[in-house]
Amino acid sequence: MRYDWLDEYLLSFPGVEKDYQPVWQWFRYKVRGRMFAAVCSPDRRYQTYGGHDLVNLKCEVAAGELLQAQYPEILPGFYSDKRTWISCLLDGALPEDTLRELCAASYALAVQRLPKYVQKELSGS
Repeated sequence: MRYDWLDEYLLSFPGVEKDYQPVWQWFRYKVRGRMFAAVCSPDRRYQTYGGHDLVNLKCEVAAGELLQAQYPEILPGFYSDKRTWISCLLDGALPEDTLRELCAASYALAVQRLPKYVQKELSGS
């Protein structure tokens, strides 16, 4: 995996917890029970995704479509809702700044779905 900073970065957001889902072989990143990222390495039977390290991230529908058109390393979400999740191949040439922005946006989308008092607590206000 080219982005060796990714795990530390995902864990740096307030309230994030990481666990391992053995059935899917995913490392999941959640904020108060809401998943916003999952890192996995699907095997070759999963065609386009197979044989690649990737991170699944939440994404707004329109933004996901634009990103997929702009970057060959961004695909519809692997094993998730392909409208609201994207998969970023971690062995491609996706710019580091772009991946960081996508991770932050995914976290923000998950936090938006939390109760207001939790959002306030996470923001430190």
